[in-house]
Amino acid sequence: MNRVILMGRLTRDPELRYSQGERTMAIARYTLAVDRRGRRSQDGNDQQQTADFINCVAFDRAGEFAEKYFRQGMRVLVSGRLQTGSYINRDGQKVYTTDVIIDDQEFADSKGAASDMSGYNNNSNYNSGYQQPAPAAARPAPASAIGDGFMNIPDGVEDEGLPFN
Repeated sequence: MNRVILMGRLTRDPELRYSQGERTMAIARYTLAVDRRGRRSQDGNDQQQTADFINCVAFDRAGEFAEKYFRQGMRVLVSGRLQTGSYINRDGQKVYTTDVIIDDQEFADSKGAASDMSGYNNNSNYNSGYQQPAPAAARPAPASAIGDGFMNIPDGVEDEGLPFN
């Protein structure tokens, strides 16, 4: 079974191209920075927070969706299959590739959080216009939320009125 599920932040805006041939196909490429837990030190603090940079490829409508809605710094959830390959570069060296071929992709943050987000922007010349999300402690909790993050259901509401069982 070849199945990959990843959640990470886009390192840059997706790049969209169209294939040549009888039937043109949209092909979007983007890279996700997926956090990797580092080793913990004696005092319990993370010594090093690193990320893996995973190349993703989305075809047709999924590719067009990614190019239209995904932006650098957004946190997204993707699933697909791992595909490896190789090619000979200009110097005559064999280069190995690993890509995730996307089956499903979706936003991993709420619309409000996504509009407040920046991301892995290491290039100081590029400014995506997003800002870093506020820490959870700084955001106001909804008035109806209780300590565990779930909403209180008022007395008298029947189970049939809820959108799930």
